[in-house]
Amino acid sequence: MLRPDQDMICNWIHPESRILDLGCGDGTLLRHLTEQLNVDGYGLELDDSNVLSSLRNGINVIQSDLDRGLTDYFDDDSFDYVIMSLTLQAMNFPDRLLDEMLRVGRQGIITFPNFGHWKNRIQLMFKGRMPVTNALPNSWYNTPNIHLCTVTDFEKLCEQKGIRILERSVIDNRHREQPLLKLSPNLLGETAIYRFERLPYHQ
Repeated sequence: MLRPDQDMICNWIHPESRILDLGCGDGTLLRHLTEQLNVDGYGLELDDSNVLSSLRNGINVIQSDLDRGLTDYFDDDSFDYVIMSLTLQAMNFPDRLLDEMLRVGRQGIITFPNFGHWKNRIQLMFKGRMPVTNALPNSWYNTPNIHLCTVTDFEKLCEQKGIRILERSVIDNRHREQPLLKLSPNLLGETAIYRFERLPYHQ
């Protein structure tokens, strides 16, 4: 079963596209896209058990550490979309990986937990502790997240890198996309979802 952010990603994918899913997990998203949209997909995943699950799901998967980049596997412009869902914040070099996504793909799609969400701010302000929420369920000492960011942080990085944001959605803790979230996405959005591309004069 797809997560809500993955379900939204599917709405942005054209049928018969070439897809690369970074941190593909057990291959659920790629399997769904293959069955529903007839995409040609590959996945990259580090965890042994997830690699095995992806293979059982019929996914073409490569076991790889994303922090090492994609140059060992893929040429420029190999894919229509490069997807990374709830993985960016676990990378050592997320800025470099954005560059790699747009080197091998025409467009990138990313989802991440928004650290600027009001619940996180309240926990930091009144409890003086790192937040634990539905979107960030781990404690500070066992979390895989090492580079948390906000909606504003991500958009600033895109601006610095010459990345054009084509679509943005933010959802609340009930995985709903409501009109109020568009007024203050950095405060009210718990999970952010972006589709983007490289501006033509930035290489």
